[in-house]
Amino acid sequence: MSLIATTPEPPYYAVVFSSVRTEGDQGYGNMADRMLELAKQQEGFLGVESAREELGITVSYWMDLDSIKRWKQNAEHLEAQRLGHKQWYSSFKTRIAKVERDYGI
Repeated sequence: MSLIATTPEPPYYAVVFSSVRTEGDQGYGNMADRMLELAKQQEGFLGVESAREELGITVSYWMDLDSIKRWKQNAEHLEAQRLGHKQWYSSFKTRIAKVERDYGI
């Protein structure tokens, strides 16, 4: 599996989730695995890239804004968001951007 997501020709959208975790796992690892599995099943999901040190950054790629909206409203994802606010993150920020150009090797 590639660490860099394979995405289609632009335009498409990126959801950039930056976070600082609280101490301990508290079920976070299992939920993160479940969210990735679930996201892959969502219509419009294109891929994901993630890295974590002191600051975690996860970028998920989506076909359109409606796909992002449906993912945000998914019942299991809503529960993960609730737990994130309550126990897993000391701070976080979500940004949504339109990808108009990409290139690489």
